[in-house]
Amino acid sequence: MYFSKNNHQASATTAPSILRCPRAIAAALVMIATTPGAGWGQNQPGSGTRAIQLPLSGRQQSGASVQQSATPSTASSVNTLNTQVNVQGAYTGSVLDPNPPTGSLTLTLADAVRRGLQFNLGQIDAAAASRQAQAQRISARSSLLPNLSASVSEDAAKVDLQAEGFSASAFGGSSAFSFPTTVGPFHYYDLRGSLQQDVMDFTAIHNYRSARQSADAARLDARQAREEVVLAVTGTYLQLMATTALIDAQRVEVQYAEASYKQARAQAEAGTKAPIDANRNLVELQTEQQRLRSQLGDQQKQQNALARLIGLPLGIDIDITEKLETLPSDTAPVEEAVRRSWSQRQDLRSAEAQLRAAEEARKAAGAEHLPSATVSGYYGIQGVNPNQANGVFQASASLNVPIFDGGRIHADTAQADAVVAQRRAELSNERGAVELDVRNAYIDLTVANDQVGTAESNRKLALSTLQQSQDRFAVGVADSVEVVNSQESLAAADHDYVSSLFSQNLATITLAHAMGEAEKDLPDTQREQVNEH
Repeated sequence: MYFSKNNHQASATTAPSILRCPRAIAAALVMIATTPGAGWGQNQPGSGTRAIQLPLSGRQQSGASVQQSATPSTASSVNTLNTQVNVQGAYTGSVLDPNPPTGSLTLTLADAVRRGLQFNLGQIDAAAASRQAQAQRISARSSLLPNLSASVSEDAAKVDLQAEGFSASAFGGSSAFSFPTTVGPFHYYDLRGSLQQDVMDFTAIHNYRSARQSADAARLDARQAREEVVLAVTGTYLQLMATTALIDAQRVEVQYAEASYKQARAQAEAGTKAPIDANRNLVELQTEQQRLRSQLGDQQKQQNALARLIGLPLGIDIDITEKLETLPSDTAPVEEAVRRSWSQRQDLRSAEAQLRAAEEARKAAGAEHLPSATVSGYYGIQGVNPNQANGVFQASASLNVPIFDGGRIHADTAQADAVVAQRRAELSNERGAVELDVRNAYIDLTVANDQVGTAESNRKLALSTLQQSQDRFAVGVADSVEVVNSQESLAAADHDYVSSLFSQNLATITLAHAMGEAEKDLPDTQREQVNEH
C-alpha cells in the first residue's frame, strides 16, 4: 500500500501557444521526461529498512591467564607452587617501536607496561575494533538524518520521438496532424537542491540503538584489552625477574661447588682424602655450571618474549634492575573482592552492553512489520540558458505498509531471538566466570603468601647446613657426599624461595586483574603507578 503526493512546476510557457505548435509540444514532453528527478508516474516505495543482524556470540578472547598448582618435584625441598603465565592470540605480538633503542635497555616494570599499552598488537586490535564499531554507529545514525544534496547539469540532446513512444496517433491526432519525428538538437540547464528524510522508521531507530550499544561494548572491550596487556606484560616481566634471581643464586651455587672441589682436590693431593671425594665434587661443580648455562639460555628467551610483547627488537639486551621482594599479605575479604569485580570488570560490562544491543536488534526486526514514512523533494531553477530560467520544484510523501513478505520478517525475528538468548546466556556465564577468577586468584595469593614464609625458612636452614657440612669435611669428620647433598638442598631451597616470590607477586597482579584493577594496581614492590594513556 503506497500513497504519495507530487507537485511539479515547469517553465511558464502559455498553454495556447504550445498547443498551436506540435514541435513545442514534443520538445516540452521530451524535456520533462529527461529532466533529472522528474517522471511520468509517482515515486515507487522502497523495500523498507532491514534489521541489522548481530553475530550470535559477543564474547571476546582473553589475552593472558595465570595457572598455579602445587606439584611435587624431586629437585625441590618442598612441594613448591608451579605458576605459569599463558599469553594468547594477538597479545603475543606487537608492532615494532619506530624509534627502537639500540644496545642494552634498562627497563622497569612501569616502562614495560607503558610500552605494552602502546605497541602490543592485542591492544591495537581492540582499539581498531572500537573505532570500527563507532563508525558503524555513525552509519546507523545516518539513516535517521536528512539527506541533502545539490546538483547542477547542462544537457544537450536530439531525440527520436517515435523511439520514445511519441507520435500523432499516440495523442489521438489525425493523419492531417503533422507531428514531428525528431526533436532537437536542444539543450537546457538545471540547478537544484534535493532533500530526503525518513520521518517514521522504527526499524532504523532500533538499528541505531543497537549499533550504539555495540559501540559501547567495543569501547569496554578495548579497556579490558588494556587489562589483558598489563597482565601479560607484568607476568612476563616477573618471570624474567625470577629467572634473573635464579641466575644470581646459581652463580653463588657455582662458587660453593668450586670451593668444595678445590678443597677436596687439595686434600686428595695431600693424601688426606680419597680421590673419589674430589671426583664427586667435580661432578657437582660441572652440574651447577650446566644449570647456570641453562638458566642464562632461559633468560635470553624470556627477554625475546618480553620484547615481542612491548614492541622492542629481538636480541636487545634488557637489563632488569628491580628485584623480587616479599609483598604484604593483607588482602580484602573475598566477598568484597567479588562485589568490586562485578562493578569494575570491563568484560562483564561489555557482555551487558552486548545483550542490550541484541535486544535492540530484536526490536528492530519486529519493527519491520510497522509502516514507514518518507518525505522527499527538490527545488531549483531550470531553463534553456541561465538568463531564461524558471523555478521548479517537486515534493512527495510516501507511506509504506508491509502486507506480505514471504516470511522474511519472521526469519529476521527468529534469528534475532536466537542472538538474544545466546547473549543472555553468555552474560550469566560471564558473571560466574568473573567470580571464579576472583576466588581462584584469592586462593593462589593465600597459598603463595604461606609458601614464601616456608621457602625463606628452608633457605636459611639449607645455607646453615651447607656451611656446617663444609666445616665437617674440612676437619675430616664428613665425606664429600654430605657436602654435595647439602649443596643440592641449598640449590633446591633457593629455587623454592625465588619461585615463591614469583608466585606471590604474580598472584597479586592476577587478583588485581580478576577485579578489573590491574592497570592501576601493579605490585607494590614497583612503587610506580602507570597512568592511563
